Amino acid sequence: MTRKTETEERKQSHVKISLTKDVQAKTIKTGFEEIHLVHRAAPEINRSQVDTAVEIFGHKLAAPIIISAMTGGTKSAAKINAVLAEAAEKLGFGMGVGSQRAALENPKLEYTFKVAREKAPNAFLIANIGCPQLTKGYSLKEVERAIEMIQADALAIHLNPLQEAIQAEGQPDFTGVLDKLKEISKAISVPIIAKETGAGVASEDAVMLEATGVKGIDVGGAGGTSWAAVEYHRAKEFNDETGQRLGLTFWDWGIPTAVSIVEVKRSTELTVIATGGIRTGIQIAKAIALGADAVGIALPLLKPALKGYKMVVKELNHLIAELKTAMFLTGANTVQDLKRVPVVITGITADWLRVRGFAPEGYAERS
Repeated sequence: MTRKTETEERKQSHVKISLTKDVQAKTIKTGFEEIHLVHRAAPEINRSQVDTAVEIFGHKLAAPIIISAMTGGTKSAAKINAVLAEAAEKLGFGMGVGSQRAALENPKLEYTFKVAREKAPNAFLIANIGCPQLTKGYSLKEVERAIEMIQADALAIHLNPLQEAIQAEGQPDFTGVLDKLKEISKAISVPIIAKETGAGVASEDAVMLEATGVKGIDVGGAGGTSWAAVEYHRAKEFNDETGQRLGLTFWDWGIPTAVSIVEVKRSTELTVIATGGIRTGIQIAKAIALGADAVGIALPLLKPALKGYKMVVKELNHLIAELKTAMFLTGANTVQDLKRVPVVITGITADWLRVRGFAPEGYAERS
């Protein structure tokens, strides 16, 4: 089996496992259950006039939603990306593609990513490559190819140390990552988004990432899909006892999404995208109220994507209706208004933030 085939097979396995196995966090939560938006009995606004539009990196979105990176590099992935991109174009949302490594290794697979731009000629699209590949030989040439492949408006460089440490074929060597990010940031014309994949971003890393020149951070917090869990199931298929043990032990490792939003937003001036276990419009509203500029949604759209474009649009429209209702009930006419509404933070989330030096009480005092 060649390396190229290994990459393609692995991407196919990730999608299959995500669809058929339990890959959700178990003991760790997103933290949104301890984030409380203050209800307004007399909101003094008209729900029909609530405006969910935002601007991200100079691109206007109809709502603060990005269809997050999921897949690419296989025949079935091309169909999924086509459906998701069509929905993004229809609704005016952003979209990120999955890791483009497979297509960079095998140009015959480029169509599985290019279809995103074909179906979404006007949408905000985010290319995607991994940090481990950057530190193991990828040059500016590969970066520019990934961007050009989908005529991307931004580039996500994903940080997945947890997954790399558990995956049998993983490359858990992140030595020199920050220097590489600084080099690429200076050389390319589109903004770079540093993207975690399920374990969150701490304030210390956010500050260092900002110094490299990246323009945004996708927090990829814990509490949603666990990539340790995905790799556990892969290890089980191959009777890899070490991989199974690591996957089980680190299934719930990471920084909860809600916490990570605060840590990054309060430590940097970067654009913040919140992904990690966001499943409802209320959670979208909570993420924005904590300081996120947009949210990313992945797994909840994967099964609808297999059923077709209409099912994806239906699910996204439900989320928009929920978001608008949450905004109405908090008296927020716009997304900017939502960032200023009072928020009560309780429980472990409040304790975490307090211990880390981010006073949760301040959010409740806003008006």
